Amino acid sequence: MVNKVWFRYGIGLLLFFLIIKYFLEINHIFYPIIIVVQSILLPLLLGGFLYYCTVPIQTFLEKRKFKRWQSVLSIMLLLFIAFGIFVSFLGPVIYDQSKNFVDSYPKIEKEVNHYINVALDQRDKLPEDAKTKINDALSKINNSIGKIISNAFNVITSFVSTMFLLILVPFFLIYMLKDHDKFIPFVTQIFKGDQKLFVTKLFKDIDKTLRSYIQGQVTVSIILGVLLLIGYFVIGLKYALILALWGMVTNLIPFLGPYLAIIPAMIIALIQDPIMVVYVIIIMFIAQQLEGNIITPNVMGKSLNIYPLTIITVILAAGNLGGFMAILVAVPTYAVLKVIVTNTYEYILKTNEKIKQKEKVEMDR
Repeated sequence: MVNKVWFRYGIGLLLFFLIIKYFLEINHIFYPIIIVVQSILLPLLLGGFLYYCTVPIQTFLEKRKFKRWQSVLSIMLLLFIAFGIFVSFLGPVIYDQSKNFVDSYPKIEKEVNHYINVALDQRDKLPEDAKTKINDALSKINNSIGKIISNAFNVITSFVSTMFLLILVPFFLIYMLKDHDKFIPFVTQIFKGDQKLFVTKLFKDIDKTLRSYIQGQVTVSIILGVLLLIGYFVIGLKYALILALWGMVTNLIPFLGPYLAIIPAMIIALIQDPIMVVYVIIIMFIAQQLEGNIITPNVMGKSLNIYPLTIITVILAAGNLGGFMAILVAVPTYAVLKVIVTNTYEYILKTNEKIKQKEKVEMDR
């Protein structure tokens, strides 16, 4: 039994979990390393995100005889120009709409409370179980609001520290654009033979998966944001630009994105004019139908090949484990893990097949 493949891999898996267990128990020894990793994780992820968004531009430029440093410099210049245009033209609009929203917040809160009170007045007509659930939900909401208020200082502190960390993003992006083609040769130089081929293929597949997902999802989100902006402007919805930008960002989250996008739009529409809620629902329905049936199939195709139920499960699990940021990275992380497991399984099968063939040849001799 010791020589069985499943037994050896089972022992290896058991040792792996034991290492994780003891690592968590003595994590105070590695605390400085954990702090360093946590500090660079956000700028590294944002730098990687921008890298996959801009690497097609680099490929386009280098095909037209641009040198590497010229393509990197051109991309950074384009990003600064785009940021400048965004701040110059859209910044004032976003500022005005944000200021109007803040000024109108007391009125919005009053209207929302009014609708809540109207709904609560109907509680007496509900069964006892429904009343209990409503009361529990309200108590949880009140507790959450209290926690948010009490942690306001911590939120502000975290925001300031995050802004300082974002300074590192351009440096990560520059190095990724400059040396991305040297990464795989650097990692695989310690391997030989079939192992080197396996690791090379593994990293290429991971790169292809992340490239397909990020570039496709960003393209789809931008198109959807433009569709929502046009629709909101047509119906005259207030804070149209902010709501469209919010819809564009939340669409980066598969399946849950549309629901997160429509909630604030419906609240604003309800306060502006109750009939506007119907218009918002129609606009979101049309946009989602176009996105799901035309835009996404043509832009992304079936690049990840993940079942919808699996994506929903992964997103819900990530939300419980790490909140909003975990939800954003849940699907690409799962896709990468799937690529690793698939490639490892194929490598094991090929290795076992070669061993069997070798043993057969020796027996024939």
